[in-house]
Amino acid sequence: MPLDVDPPGQGGPPGPPDPAPHRLRPLTDARTIRALSHPVRIALIELLSLEGPMTATEAGERIGESPTTCSFHLRQLARYGFVEEAGGGKGRARPWKMTTIGSSIPDTEDPEVELAAAALVRLLRQRQLGRLETWYETRSSYPKRWRQAAGQSEYVFWMTPEELEDLNRELEALFLPRFRARLTDPASRPQGALPVELLVFAYPIGPPPADRS
Repeated sequence: MPLDVDPPGQGGPPGPPDPAPHRLRPLTDARTIRALSHPVRIALIELLSLEGPMTATEAGERIGESPTTCSFHLRQLARYGFVEEAGGGKGRARPWKMTTIGSSIPDTEDPEVELAAAALVRLLRQRQLGRLETWYETRSSYPKRWRQAAGQSEYVFWMTPEELEDLNRELEALFLPRFRARLTDPASRPQGALPVELLVFAYPIGPPPADRS
């Protein structure tokens, strides 16, 4: 599930999900963020984001949960605008789909939102790093071409906050226009394509400056 932590922005009451499927929905209130912060709900969001509409029964088979559990959590996600019915079917046979491509968490000075966001980001990072470990443990089972294509790099630069913001925007402009449509349009995926997770962490490693403004 794409989820960004945005540069400083204005907090406020939650708005409706963005109707554009290729845009990130900003999460600006603690209640909505806490509603998302559950391992089963995150697993369902990730599954629907990668594989498209799915029923509670189908989703349960994929993530190892019962249809009843998945049905409950899908309804809760729908209540907060993260998913919606895709049409067709009844009861647990109803397929569900994402309302947007993912979510973002704008920076805020609201302590309640900050606390909720920290818990959600921690859960997401645990899942992301878990998948990274799985890759290293199973990489020998992939064809040589995939082993050669995958990589890991580390760079350290001296930068100002403004330069770091510019770099993040440039990286986003580099890969999002090229690949984002493939998340929602399977027909646009070339033969042999697999879902690839690109993690970009950019953070200062020196002590905080004396001036906190």
